Amino acid sequence: MSTAAESKHVSIVNTNEPVKEETKTIYSIDNFNLWYGDDQALYDVQLEIPMNKVTAIIGPSGCGKSTFIKSLNRLVELVPSVKMSGSIKYDSQDIFSPKYKVEDLRTSVGMVFQNPNPFPKSIYENVVYGPKTHGIKKKKVLDEIVEKSLKGAALWDEVKDRLNENAFGLSGGQQQRLCIARCLAIEPDVILMDEPTSALDPISTTKIEELIQTLKKDYSIAIVTHNMQQAARISDKTAFFLNGEVIEYSNTDKLFSNPDDKRTEDYITGRFG
Repeated sequence: MSTAAESKHVSIVNTNEPVKEETKTIYSIDNFNLWYGDDQALYDVQLEIPMNKVTAIIGPSGCGKSTFIKSLNRLVELVPSVKMSGSIKYDSQDIFSPKYKVEDLRTSVGMVFQNPNPFPKSIYENVVYGPKTHGIKKKKVLDEIVEKSLKGAALWDEVKDRLNENAFGLSGGQQQRLCIARCLAIEPDVILMDEPTSALDPISTTKIEELIQTLKKDYSIAIVTHNMQQAARISDKTAFFLNGEVIEYSNTDKLFSNPDDKRTEDYITGRFG
């Protein structure tokens, strides 16, 4: 709490100076290493992911991008041979602590995958799957969740009259937005996206990118993308991965216009990858 003296002091500060916006951190990754058996996939990854921003993860195939993003909600642990060291803190809590329940993490951190993966159910049942799993049974409440989530995913107007139809009847782009709606239905704080537009046509890709820009007002988003133009268009910060290491992590404008590392420059100018 500011004292009266501090308040007085603040009042005489030059008001013409720009006020620096404080950005909070949602994830802190410190010296994180990961192995699949004897093969090391990530080396001493160290970065912070800001809240209510879009963070892009770029790099050539096989550089550890997807492994990294799947570590953020502990999906990577489903591989039996995985070993890890270092720490990943979500909202200041160590996600690998025995006291931290993976179910709680995955409620706070939703995931959207490369290929749309709706369940073989109706559009309605896809959206309410998570809330029902968490014990919500009242139809009125579920109806409200469906409408809110589909509106959040910019899909409501296209499907509101066909909620009981099978989700497989939707186009690829609509299926991906349904998967985003399914993610929003559990009310996460973070949305992880692993190349969510790579299987989509340009028009659907544009809709997803516009949606991401809208969602970052309420969610923190980390997105793996092989498309550097996409990273430049939609992200606030970008991390360049190469051979399991973070080579450079910076504000997106800075990384693409004036990278510090020649390997970053070589990659974004198409010299490799």
